[in-house]
Amino acid sequence: MAIQFSSEERSWLDQVALAAKELGLETYLVGGFVRDKLLDRSTKDADFVCVGDALALAQLVANSLKPRPPVSLFKTFGTAHILWKGEWDLEFVGARRESYQSDSRKPTVTPGTIEDDQLRRDLTINALAVSLASDRFGELVDPFNGLKDLKDKILRTPLPPEQTFSDDPLRMMRTIRFATQLGFKIEEGTWKGICAQADRIRIISQERITEELNKILLADTPSVGLDLLYRSGLLERIFPQLVSLRVAEYIDGHGHKDNFYHTLQVLDNLSRNTNDLWLRWAAVLHDIAKPQTKRFEQGHGWTFHGHEVVGGRMVPKIFTQLKLPLNEHMRFVRKLVELHLRPISLTKENITDSAIRRLLFDAGDDFDSLMLLCEADITSKNKQKVNRYLSNFQLVRERCREVEEKDQIRNWQPPITGEIIMQTFGLSPSKPVGIIKDSLKDAMLDGVIPNTYEAAFEFMLEKGKELGLTPVSSGGK
Repeated sequence: MAIQFSSEERSWLDQVALAAKELGLETYLVGGFVRDKLLDRSTKDADFVCVGDALALAQLVANSLKPRPPVSLFKTFGTAHILWKGEWDLEFVGARRESYQSDSRKPTVTPGTIEDDQLRRDLTINALAVSLASDRFGELVDPFNGLKDLKDKILRTPLPPEQTFSDDPLRMMRTIRFATQLGFKIEEGTWKGICAQADRIRIISQERITEELNKILLADTPSVGLDLLYRSGLLERIFPQLVSLRVAEYIDGHGHKDNFYHTLQVLDNLSRNTNDLWLRWAAVLHDIAKPQTKRFEQGHGWTFHGHEVVGGRMVPKIFTQLKLPLNEHMRFVRKLVELHLRPISLTKENITDSAIRRLLFDAGDDFDSLMLLCEADITSKNKQKVNRYLSNFQLVRERCREVEEKDQIRNWQPPITGEIIMQTFGLSPSKPVGIIKDSLKDAMLDGVIPNTYEAAFEFMLEKGKELGLTPVSSGGK
């Protein structure tokens, strides 16, 4: 079987083939590019394996393509990289044979044949290669029937699964990630190999594990991957807090829902409407504190009071544990976890504009993301109930829009700053300054005073008087 390439792909493939011929190097296009080409999936990452000096091959290709930036040569690892036209990532490596020690996923590498290189691949569908030899250009090299597995949507390892996953335990995460992304089934023996070797994941760095976890979360139906991670035993080793949601208890015939599978459904619901990784993380963590806050109240049943607050406090710890970034992304996730119950309370009758203003103020620019999360949190199987909740949330959106148009709260900044307060009363940064600022904010959000400088200044003077403060400056009034 021969693979056909587009004219754009041939523009760089032909140059690699010519360079390989000039150097007399047996060279192949391998792995993910071949797989995705056969699946008709768009990809811009191409890996080349040659039997010989990959650095020399890459340098000769670069002499022809003249890429900007120039070719990157990694002599220590015997690999090279070319970024072509700002979009094509071309990687070059020599064919190799690998052997592993039990306490490390870093192999001992020796030069090998293309067969050796294919044998070390994680899955048969990733062991496909395409020859670039002039007399065999485009010919598929498939020693493990990867093409058949591709057509049958099956994931299996070239070597016995226990060996493949023991050698490099990250391959277990990758296999589950491919099952999630491609909608493929993991072959029974391969699945048993993952379950048997799950404890080996402990030798993998957290950064590599989290990279795969993020790719699973970004899939169209991420619950598939999280469920496979759970059933294989991997999830309890890499993310035990999420597994803790799985426990459901019954007392006096009262049980609570399985919060693990509820979370997975919320994640899938949300994923139909957004590709935002951090919003998806908010879905994963929105109920993370329910095991800690679970209580049984006689005559009422199970409660999880304050789980949003406790969950918010857990977010930085989990981000640290998983080596996720402790920056604005973490703060965004924490904010949504802490706020995810607030819009529900606004679906009741006689909700004041003050409550609406406070939600808009606290959510700020993340209001729309919060509402997407809240709507995804509706997982009832009762369609009438779902429609009722969605209608209520639509009313919340409309009320918020009306109040926002009137009061401009989402990006609101108080007209009286801390600097003005300190200047007016001759204060340095201190507790009274914070008290006055908070009182001003509350007064405006509650509608006690209008959002104007004059009203805020008069309120500041009155509040200062209550605190025993005397103005020493007009503050620019």
